[in-house]
Amino acid sequence: MLDAVKGWGSRAEERDRKLACDELVPDPKLILLRAVDIDAPRPLVYRWLCQLRYAPYSYDLIDNFGSRSPQELTPGAEQLELGQRMVAIFKLAHCEPGEQLTLISRSRLLGHVALTYLVRDRGADASRLVLRIAWGPPRLPGARHALAVGDLVMSRRQLLNFKRLAERDAHRVGV
Repeated sequence: MLDAVKGWGSRAEERDRKLACDELVPDPKLILLRAVDIDAPRPLVYRWLCQLRYAPYSYDLIDNFGSRSPQELTPGAEQLELGQRMVAIFKLAHCEPGEQLTLISRSRLLGHVALTYLVRDRGADASRLVLRIAWGPPRLPGARHALAVGDLVMSRRQLLNFKRLAERDAHRVGV
């Protein structure tokens, strides 16, 4: 059960792979992975990730104050700058255009957390989206387990929303 919470959708090689977020949280107490296959090309999926500048794409009622995350790509969203705010509480720490984004945050509520979203090719018009979270959660009794379960709910929804939107757009252009 705990493995499912910590590694939803991920594969062994993804769990073993080091990503940029690992360098930003020196002694993580929690490593979480989430992954999903998407029937859309990598560049399109990456463009959807850049939308994190504007909204979280999870449960909007909970983490976007009831405002709906944009359902269409925002022109210029992929023009990112290190240090810019993403998903309200994160900052862009590292970026490889077309491939990955790494975000970081330090807060009393969540502790020290870094996330890397990696998009890989999975065939000509398909990709794989992997989210790796390195977390130094607050030192509260039960915080790690509670945050891992809560993150699974929110991250799963976010990745499935990106999947739905990217696959919709790929279908629109006949990819």
